[in-house]
Amino acid sequence: MLGWALFQGGRGVWLRALSFLVLFVVLFDPRLVREERTPRQDVALVVVDDSPSQRTPQRQALTAQALAAVQAQLARFKGVDTRIVRAAADSSGGETRLFGAIEHALPEDAAGRLAGLLLITDGQVHDVPATTPHWLTAPVHALLTGAADEFDRRLTIVEAPAYGLVGTTAEVKVRVEDLGVKPGKEPVSLRIHVDGEERPPMLMAPGEEQTAPLPLDHAGPAVLELAVDGAPGEVSPVNNYAAVVVNAVRDRLRVLLVSGQPHPGERVWRNLLKSDPSVDLVHFTILRPPEKDDATPLKELSLIVFPVQELFERRLADFDLVVFDRYALRGVLPVPYYDRIADYVRGGGALLLAVGPEFAGERSLAHTSLGNILPAAPTGRILERAFLPQVTPVGRRHPVASDLPGAAPADDSDTTADPAWGHWFRAIEAESHGGEALLQGPGANPLLLVDRVDKGRVALLLSDQIWLWARGYEGGGPHGELLRRLAHWLMKEPELEEESLTAGVVSGRLSVQRRSLSAGDREVTVTSPSGQEQRLTLADGADGLAHGEVPVDEQGLWRVTDGDRTALAAAGRINPPEQRDLRTTAERLAPLVAATKGGINWLASGTPEVRRIEKGDQAAGSNWIGLVRNRAYTVTGVRQVSLVPVLLALALALFAFAGAWWREGR
Repeated sequence: MLGWALFQGGRGVWLRALSFLVLFVVLFDPRLVREERTPRQDVALVVVDDSPSQRTPQRQALTAQALAAVQAQLARFKGVDTRIVRAAADSSGGETRLFGAIEHALPEDAAGRLAGLLLITDGQVHDVPATTPHWLTAPVHALLTGAADEFDRRLTIVEAPAYGLVGTTAEVKVRVEDLGVKPGKEPVSLRIHVDGEERPPMLMAPGEEQTAPLPLDHAGPAVLELAVDGAPGEVSPVNNYAAVVVNAVRDRLRVLLVSGQPHPGERVWRNLLKSDPSVDLVHFTILRPPEKDDATPLKELSLIVFPVQELFERRLADFDLVVFDRYALRGVLPVPYYDRIADYVRGGGALLLAVGPEFAGERSLAHTSLGNILPAAPTGRILERAFLPQVTPVGRRHPVASDLPGAAPADDSDTTADPAWGHWFRAIEAESHGGEALLQGPGANPLLLVDRVDKGRVALLLSDQIWLWARGYEGGGPHGELLRRLAHWLMKEPELEEESLTAGVVSGRLSVQRRSLSAGDREVTVTSPSGQEQRLTLADGADGLAHGEVPVDEQGLWRVTDGDRTALAAAGRINPPEQRDLRTTAERLAPLVAATKGGINWLASGTPEVRRIEKGDQAAGSNWIGLVRNRAYTVTGVRQVSLVPVLLALALALFAFAGAWWREGR
């Protein structure tokens, strides 16, 4: 309308346009806005590498000196929030993960406030990002705790098997390397320990591979420890040591079972041994004694003639266990063969006798040379009355009879409490003269005895009634568990040793367990991978086990000894990456330092000066490093001032309207 009025040349149009313009300005309400700002502190992260490779006296001293100097310099700057981050090797693989610790410690509101990262480290960092993280908007400065010309001697496991067969020798390839210097020609002595026992040393030249033998003479883990002497002036002797754990398994357990006559309990032994997939069983039963008047030829009484000479002369040493079940002297085995069996046991074999009434008579095996290795001799009496087999005080601590299902608890002070299993009705009275009685029968007479004879083991079960438990008579009993433990103890399975020391790392703690037939707390010495020793008291239990724990703060192989036995436990990797190269290096951090325009300084030459710099300025120079001044702030309030006085503008608009009406009305 104003445009049409202007086109027509109307009166008072300029006054009317002025009034509309004033009203428009009033509605637009132009203002001046002023923010109230609070400055925010910049964040400077000082990251201290506390990994095992940093635990040499020289590096610890340089680290402490540099940390104190940096803190003192940062304290002079206003507006800088200094945060100290300590990072150790991770618990799984023994790697130094500084940047994982940095991200964990970085404040959530650190965006735009990060002034710089100061890494006090030896440079052996295993989680350096390949590309610059999005949160890293400040320079990274590396303060290296060493010298550029360091050298170190390292013992490396080149190749080692994870498993091996008992009775064989595992071959472990090793190499000694002198890092940072030209390898010398003078050979070094390689010290060898197998399961804690010292073996003859070997000579090897630096830079060359050598094969170290690890004999696997028992089932379970076999530990080979290797060590070489340190070189003069090397960084640390920590990686002059290496260890290998090879799990030894038996190919098959070979058992010879000879039953002297058919009887109800014969099937118990056969079923037990046949049910174990790791057992190869050879079983013979004497069906007809030689003195029986029967003209039936032997070849018609069995499919296979009892190969006496083959078994007891040529192949006796091939068996891990020989069992005589209710066997009596009837001329089947020539007398010299009993001497062979006794020698087989003394040489490391295992013998189990499960006897009945025949053991108390004239045809008893106790009257042969086997009687010299048995833990008890028969008195000639047969005890035939109902009784409950009882676990003896020694049996409560022995792994064969400890905590049998149905037995009274080991910590029960009432040793006469009846177990929850069925009765037996016959036992053979015998006088014990060696070994340990694990079960007792009527009148506290020994019922189950075990003994060690030179390198071998012997067990004597003085009853033929265990089959009642297998048949479930009066609820039965733990026949399967008892006989399985007994057979495996005879065959020297490590987990059934009555005198043993074991250790393992669980949930960041070293758990030590000692089993013994002797009661009482025990004190052991615990040695960390770095060689630090501490004493640990193991609290004894009624089941023969003494326990104790210590926290694990180092990766590698921990050693526990009670003076007689040694146990080893691996925390993380036995030979962790942290110890592969102990020399100080700038190579791992150099790409990230260059990408963030930071600096690398060797603390052996002194701690660099810390300066404040502006964004875009050079962040490092000769013996100085810079922290960015971000000038970050927080808006805490806003002040607004209107540019148009409303009343004055409305008065001006009213005057313009009145003038327009007056002009248009003329």
